[in-house]
Amino acid sequence: MHRRAEPWYPSGVSEGQQSSATADANAARQGATSATADANAAAQGATSAASSGAATAPLAQAAADDRERTLFEGHPAVLTSVVALLVSIVTLGLALIYYWIASRAIHVRITTQRIVLDRGILSKRMDQLDLYRVTDYVVERPLAQRMMGTGNLVLKAMDASTPELALRGLKTDVVALYESLRRATEDEKRRRGVRVVDYE
Repeated sequence: MHRRAEPWYPSGVSEGQQSSATADANAARQGATSATADANAAAQGATSAASSGAATAPLAQAAADDRERTLFEGHPAVLTSVVALLVSIVTLGLALIYYWIASRAIHVRITTQRIVLDRGILSKRMDQLDLYRVTDYVVERPLAQRMMGTGNLVLKAMDASTPELALRGLKTDVVALYESLRRATEDEKRRRGVRVVDYE
C-alpha cells in the first residue's frame, strides 16, 4: 500500500493554520496547471494561424495575379501629326472640328488582360482582343507624329474576328506602352497555359 505523504509543519502550528496552508498549496498547484494549459492552447492557436496563413498565401498570390490593371485608357489625340495641325490652320479651324469628332468617336482601353476598342458616336461597335491571342506587335512613330508626341501600335493576333488591331494616334509613349503590353501578354499566356508554336 502507498501512503500519501503529508506536509510537515513545525510544532506550534494550529490545525486551522495547517488546513489553510494546505489549501493555499493546492490552489497554487491548480493555478500552475491552468497556466500550463493556457500556454499550450496559445501555442496550438499560433500553430493553427501559421498553417492557415501558409495555406492562404498561394490563394492571395493567385488572386493578385488575376487582378486586371489598366495600362492605357482614352481617346486618340485630336491632332495626331504636324500635317493635321497645318490643315487645321489653313482651314481656319474647320478641320479641327472634324478631327475632334473623329477622336471622340474612338475610345481605347488597354489592360493587362485585354484590349477594348469602342467606335462610333451614335451607333457603337466594340472590338475586344484578349492578350493571350496576340502574336506580334508593330510600333509606328513617323516623324510628323513624333513631333506631336503621338504614335501607333499595330497588333497581330490569332483571332478570326480580329486578326489585326491598329491603335493609331495614341497620345502616350508608345514604346513604353509596347513594353508593358508585351510583358502582360507573356504573363497571360503563362497563366492560361498557352504556347505558341512557330512554323517556318
